[in-house]
Amino acid sequence: MQLKTISATGVILLGLVSTAAAVDINQQGAKDIETNLSKLLPKDVAKGFVTVNPAGTRYEIIYDFAKLLKKVDQASFSIKGLTPWSIFATPEESGLWTIEGNNSLDASGSFKAPGQPKTDFTYAIDSLVSNGVFDPAISYLKSGDFSSKAVRFSSKTEQEEVSAETGPSNYKLTSSDSELQGRTNFAGSGTISSFVEKVSGKEVPPVEIRADSVDFAAAVNGVSVNDFRDILAFLIAHSEEKKLRRAESEEIKDLLRKSFPLMTSLNETVTLNKVSISSVAGNGGADSVDYNIGMSGPTDSMRFDFGMAAKQINVNSALLPEVYAPFVPQELDVQLAFPELNLAAVGEELMKVDLSDEKKSSAESDKAFEKLLSGGDMVMAFPKISAKSSVYDAEISGEVRGTPMSKSDYSLKASILARDFDKTITAIQDLAKSNPELNQVSFGLMMVKGFGKTDPDGRQRWDVSVARDGSVTVNDQVIKGAD
Repeated sequence: MQLKTISATGVILLGLVSTAAAVDINQQGAKDIETNLSKLLPKDVAKGFVTVNPAGTRYEIIYDFAKLLKKVDQASFSIKGLTPWSIFATPEESGLWTIEGNNSLDASGSFKAPGQPKTDFTYAIDSLVSNGVFDPAISYLKSGDFSSKAVRFSSKTEQEEVSAETGPSNYKLTSSDSELQGRTNFAGSGTISSFVEKVSGKEVPPVEIRADSVDFAAAVNGVSVNDFRDILAFLIAHSEEKKLRRAESEEIKDLLRKSFPLMTSLNETVTLNKVSISSVAGNGGADSVDYNIGMSGPTDSMRFDFGMAAKQINVNSALLPEVYAPFVPQELDVQLAFPELNLAAVGEELMKVDLSDEKKSSAESDKAFEKLLSGGDMVMAFPKISAKSSVYDAEISGEVRGTPMSKSDYSLKASILARDFDKTITAIQDLAKSNPELNQVSFGLMMVKGFGKTDPDGRQRWDVSVARDGSVTVNDQVIKGAD
């Protein structure tokens, strides 16, 4: 929520012109800024949404969000409580702009999508204070500091009710020149002091999720904000056209070609600290829960990463028999990746698409995205999947390579590591005393142990390879021949 609000703060400043060195504050200057800001808005909402007035040594930019919704069907969407926001822009001798704002939000309303029940909602921000430096050269904030006292959100239907609330938060944005000329690197980080979410409904038992604090950090490199601004302006200018003319199709492709790649890399991490979950089924939590995504590498072999991890997990539920409690992981780490994604080939094919022919462009676009897989293979890597409890400590890493939608045309290479494997076997044997069906699991683990080898750190290792011909080897021993 906080990140989206801050991003919006930057976007609504995109039209500031590079005339800050002319420090005279006057009505003409205000009109010029208003005109530039309005260019980035659809014509039917531009009038009245942005107003710029001279205010002493700076300009006051007023955004009337209610005007954005003036043509919305009131039967499907209604909102009240939207008040205008003011941002003050001061031109500096350096050509930069100092940006300041202190705004709040307390809105409520309802919406109804076709075939869906009516939803009532509230959204409140007690105070959003922003201080930053806008750089016309990159059409975005060069740096900024943001803070809010609290954010609250709720939605309610006949079947379900959801509410969320955060405590005071802060966020910092920085930027630097990219290695690619004319492009910029952005980085941001911040902390939310508390988080509470509650879910309840007619068919959903009440659930409450809490975190003492939330830390987040993100970075996106090699961004051409000016190109992004031009693309945005084009899309807005042609938003009401059913289809593009051939000349317009070539124009947007030229803009996309110039901006490609939209970024060279990105990464984001979010950490929830001291997490607890309460429900009628029981309670649980973790000392920390981490989430991360990333994208990096050259455009002809790009890699997408995703991961989640949790430490000091605890579960207290009557639904979990005591004898099974030791098998609940105390630590969990799942890291997945999709490497070798050929975005360059996709981009080249998309540049051939005739956007003025809707039917043809749809088929050509589908064909373009078939180029995403290098050599036709989908590769899914798992750099690390690990789980640890009082009776096991296991880790697996490797990759699967194969043809999408095929159940047999694939290969696998993986390394499996286990510490204190005898302890795990003993725990399964003890559990089998009350559940005899687990005797087979115990027997299987003892067989697996026979194929293992011992690493210098004492862990058991199994290097597994499955070839496309169906053959299987474990630690260079042939377990199964080719089909």
